[in-house]
Amino acid sequence: MRDFGGIVERSPVRVVRPGSAREVARAVREAAAQGLDVVPRGLGHSTYGQSLTAGVSLDLRELTGVEVRARDAVVAAGTTWRELLAATLPHGLTPPVLTDHLDLTVGGTISAGGVGGTSHLHGTQADKVRALAVVSNVTGDGEPVRCSRDVRPELFDAVRAGLGRHGVITEATIPLVPAPERVLSCTIPCRDVEDVLRVQRDVRADHISAQVKTSLHGWVYEVKAVLYGDGPDLAVAPPPGAVDVEELPYLDFCDRMRPDVAELIVLGEWARPHPWGMVFLPAARAASVIEATLAELTPSGLGLSGVVLVKALRVGHVPMLDVPDDPVLFSVLRTASPGCASVAEMLAANRVLLDRARAAGGTRYAVDSVPA
Repeated sequence: MRDFGGIVERSPVRVVRPGSAREVARAVREAAAQGLDVVPRGLGHSTYGQSLTAGVSLDLRELTGVEVRARDAVVAAGTTWRELLAATLPHGLTPPVLTDHLDLTVGGTISAGGVGGTSHLHGTQADKVRALAVVSNVTGDGEPVRCSRDVRPELFDAVRAGLGRHGVITEATIPLVPAPERVLSCTIPCRDVEDVLRVQRDVRADHISAQVKTSLHGWVYEVKAVLYGDGPDLAVAPPPGAVDVEELPYLDFCDRMRPDVAELIVLGEWARPHPWGMVFLPAARAASVIEATLAELTPSGLGLSGVVLVKALRVGHVPMLDVPDDPVLFSVLRTASPGCASVAEMLAANRVLLDRARAAGGTRYAVDSVPA
């Protein structure tokens, strides 16, 4: 069995596909009685075996369902963000933080932390969740229990961004906010990394992120700033310096990655190994780390469909997510394309990035690909 990273391979003793929280609890108890590890798995979008095990693999994709209420939604852990959004939008509501790629499970991204384009305003998905139903896989002798900041807070803190090590999330209560009807998506060209960080800090936008792209003349820096609006006439003005301004429905914007993913699947790139390097950097030292990394990074080292992202954010209170103050997420999302650097070379470059980040006071985002 492999994950999205396509690098690590593990064969579980067995795969269990529970359809209810009680079936999860039974699987956890049976595994504990046999001395086996239990690892929950949604869509397996980890990049270095984090969702794999040689013990019991809990495939939660059949644990689905959404109940939309006035101010929140109760969501089974195997539900994707696409499925959750499809349930909330008819009510004019949306989760405050969405993943860029909607085809990830709610339980999976909360277990990882969950960073989105609105995380500069709302923090991570793990911080925004109101309550969880959890089966502990530490003792292996309990039934599903609910936890929140006020009820069993130690368990609540352990499973959010805990990568399934301390418990299996079976259900999440997600707050909802009014959904805009339309958005204005604006590209802001930047001079360098410092300019990218300045724009992300100073521009008021509902959704903001940045990408560093290759060109014949070196790296090109751009921030994508998105403003939300209501009604058929979107009465918002683009931020200063914006070019390539596009107005589109909110759902189309949320699902913007679908055509890109479809093309990558056709090209075979989606199935290639993905040795991703991802670190949290303190904002004051982020530019120096990013610039040093880009100075060493070649198109071969990134891959044909690789992407470099920079995202300033707030994390909120998520004790299991180790981040510096005022964090910036720097992601080198490599793809081991044919004719490009090998997986081993990309993993070695990720190690260099992590060491450089730690020397600057940064931390690892543990969904990445770094050999122990």
